[in-house]
Amino acid sequence: MPATPAFTIIIPVKPGGRVAALDRLRAVDYPADRYEVLVAEGRRPSCQRNRAAARARGEYLYFLDDDSLTSSDFLRRAARHCEAPAVAAVGGPSLTPPSDSVPQRAFGAAFASLLGGGSVRNRYRRTGAVRETDDSELILCNLAFRKDLFLAAGGLDERLYPNEENELMARLRRQGLRLVHDPALAVFRSQRPNIRAFVRQLFTYGRGRAEQIHLGGGGGVSNFVPSLFLLYLCALPFLGGPWAIPLGGYLAAVLLSSLMEGARSGDGRVSLFLLLVYPALHLSYGAGVIRGLLSPRFRGRRCEGEVVTVRVVKSLEAGW
Repeated sequence: MPATPAFTIIIPVKPGGRVAALDRLRAVDYPADRYEVLVAEGRRPSCQRNRAAARARGEYLYFLDDDSLTSSDFLRRAARHCEAPAVAAVGGPSLTPPSDSVPQRAFGAAFASLLGGGSVRNRYRRTGAVRETDDSELILCNLAFRKDLFLAAGGLDERLYPNEENELMARLRRQGLRLVHDPALAVFRSQRPNIRAFVRQLFTYGRGRAEQIHLGGGGGVSNFVPSLFLLYLCALPFLGGPWAIPLGGYLAAVLLSSLMEGARSGDGRVSLFLLLVYPALHLSYGAGVIRGLLSPRFRGRRCEGEVVTVRVVKSLEAGW
């Protein structure tokens, strides 16, 4: 392996979509002949990423989203971790830009909080030191894999979206391979523009988790708590009495977390939005899990016949 590892940066995008990530990549601090950039156009991100990976020439695949804004040294940081023994994947958090609107910053604060993000909150905040981890701290908009291990595992399961990276990382860990989280290896990505898009996003996340559970992974108890809470609320009008106590406790937790996260952000308006955002997050995710358990979409949803166009935006031999 060369002293400086070669990376293939892979970015999926909808047909004709703008790839904002390219603006930052043009300023990357890395030898120009040791990284390439592939943009995969299509409508099935799992398929797009797999098709691009099959054409990759680098030893490592670095997956970004079309709006992932990287730091200039992100490839150098990733390279240091990737070369360690038995490391299959390395990544860092996706942070909310301070320039986002108040509602968007409230969405980001919810994801990064214990009440909103729970065990996956470190995907959305920069905290701690470099560490070995599991899929709960890694996110596909900012994640690198060793190409040989990625391809040997069959790549991403094309029946899944989202949660395709979680399913793959769980398989790699069962093989004794390591995953690494570097808090400094962060990208910035804007949150959804409004509450409607946020609810749709969380519903999709919940449904993706349920579909992963159908395939034999991701079935931790915490994933079912929002669904149980939703069912509890539906049953509450028929229960009454002491059964309202848990709801009171939940509302108190929402109020406390909203005040804490608003203070942390330095903007009291974030607290006000969080009073709505937390219930929206929990209920839409819970509804998505129920929908995915009852009616998974993945049956027969492989990528044969899927139209994917892979463009070489920057090759290993040429500059921008």
